[in-house]
Amino acid sequence: MATLQQVPLPESPPRAESDPASALLDAYSQAVIRVVERVAPSVVNVRRGRSGGSGVLVTPDGYALTNAHVVEGAREVTVTLANGSELRAPVVGSDPATDLAVIRILGSGLQAAELADADNLRVGQLVIAIGDPLGFQSTVTTGVVSALGRSLRASDGRVIENVIQTDAALNPGNSGGPLVDTHAKVIGINTAIIPMAQGICFAIPATTAKLVAGILIRDGRQLAVALGLASSSGIRVLEVVPDGPAARAGIRAGDLLVSLDTMALATLSDLQRALVADRIGRAADLAYVRLGELRRTTITPVEAR
Repeated sequence: MATLQQVPLPESPPRAESDPASALLDAYSQAVIRVVERVAPSVVNVRRGRSGGSGVLVTPDGYALTNAHVVEGAREVTVTLANGSELRAPVVGSDPATDLAVIRILGSGLQAAELADADNLRVGQLVIAIGDPLGFQSTVTTGVVSALGRSLRASDGRVIENVIQTDAALNPGNSGGPLVDTHAKVIGINTAIIPMAQGICFAIPATTAKLVAGILIRDGRQLAVALGLASSSGIRVLEVVPDGPAARAGIRAGDLLVSLDTMALATLSDLQRALVADRIGRAADLAYVRLGELRRTTITPVEAR
C-alpha cells in the first residue's frame, strides 16, 4: 500500500491584470496611445527642397507652428498631412530669436492641437514627442521633463532663452513637432538636440510659442510685404530701460525693430553686428513697426554699463 503525503502546490505567477507593476505599465501605455491618437492628426511633415522637419496645426483654419530653421529662406513649403494629402503652405513669418515660425496650410477639415500653459510644467513630468521625420508619420518617443529655463545657443550664435530640456529622443526631422503632456496638450515645440549627447533634447515652451504665433500671424510676412520691408522678421522689444537710449527715442515694449540705418534687423545677431563700437554716441535712424504702422526715430546708442 502506497504512503501518500499532501504537499502544497507551487504558487502560480500572478496574472498580468493582478500584477500592480504590469497594471501601471498598461495604464501608461494606454495613456500614450490616447495622446497619439488625439494629436497625431495635427502633426505634419514640412519640406523645402531636400530639407525639412515637422510642424503642428494650432488653428482649424490652417495655421501651424514649426521651427524657423526648418523654413529658413523659404516663402512657401510643402506639407504632408497625416492622411497623406500633400499641400502647399505659405510661410506667414518666422522668429529666429525663438526658432519659431508660422505657416498657413491651405486645406479644409484640418484638426488642430491645443497649446497648453507651459508655466505649470514640473521637472520629472512625463512627456511625449511626436514628429514626422523624413516622412515617417507619427514617430513617437516618450520621456520626462529633465530641466526648465535652459538657454540654448543656436547655430548662428543667438541665444534662445527659457527652453525645456527633455530626454524624449528627437531625430533631426522631429524639429518643429510637438512635445505633448499626458492630457494631449502641446507643452512645447521641439527644436534641437545636443550632438553626441544622449537624452539631451530641447523644446520651446508652448507659452512662448503661443505669444510668438500671435505676433507672427498679426505682423508676419503680409505686413512685411505691405510695408515694403526687406525682411519678414524683426526684433520684438520685451522691455525698455527707463531713461535709456530706446526710451528717449520713444521705443515701447511690443514694438518690432526692423532696421538700423540701412541694416535690416531680422535677428538679435543682426542687432549685435549693427551696434559696433563706432556707433556708440552717434545718432542712427531706427525703423520699427507699432500696431501695423512703420515708424522711424533717431536713436543714439550708448556703451553698456
